[in-house]
Amino acid sequence: MRAVFGMSSFNKDMNNLVQYSIGFLDGAQRGKRVFKREIGKSAVEMAKQFIDSNARVDPEALQHVYEWYSSGNPSARLYDIDYVVTGAGVSVSSTFRQSEAIQNGSNVPFYDKARIMEYGIPVRITPKRSTVLAFEQDGETVFTRGPIDVANPGGVDAQGSFERVFNIFMDQYFSQAFLDATGLRAYLSRPKAFHNNIRSGMAGGKSIGLSAGYSWITKAQVDI
Repeated sequence: MRAVFGMSSFNKDMNNLVQYSIGFLDGAQRGKRVFKREIGKSAVEMAKQFIDSNARVDPEALQHVYEWYSSGNPSARLYDIDYVVTGAGVSVSSTFRQSEAIQNGSNVPFYDKARIMEYGIPVRITPKRSTVLAFEQDGETVFTRGPIDVANPGGVDAQGSFERVFNIFMDQYFSQAFLDATGLRAYLSRPKAFHNNIRSGMAGGKSIGLSAGYSWITKAQVDI
């Protein structure tokens, strides 16, 4: 007794399945840049929220990176955070904006307020529209004809505080908890799209895999 099995159909299905798998990986690779942009946008928004929260808890440390009397207010930020997608991943950086608000008792905005206070840069205040400067010190109004030198305009609480909070976010939260907190780790560890498209992949091969892989990686959702 002898049984003969036709292998041509089986071989075709197996070959298509292999090609589908290769295509899925290639599609995911092609979509990595879109995926990185999604991570970059989410990281920027989360960093801003993290800094705003810290500013509301400790306004003395971070008031200089907001307009006067608005610590933690998103609409009063004096900083920008942006990202760049690179071959290695996502690079996130920050810059400072110019203040437009005027402090009580002043006539013009404090030029370069955020940067000066963050880095503890000394400033000299001189009278421009009058021969006398007036300012509050220890609850009393003081008048002087000479310039005033301020060694550390933001005080010790402000100096370097934005950099510290930004680094805490990037070095601790973003690098250690971002994937879990946003749901990305769970999504990436269970590529349901691969399994859902296997039947089509066995018929269509690599082209189906390319489409499925690209769609899967670019549709990864980052929950903030």
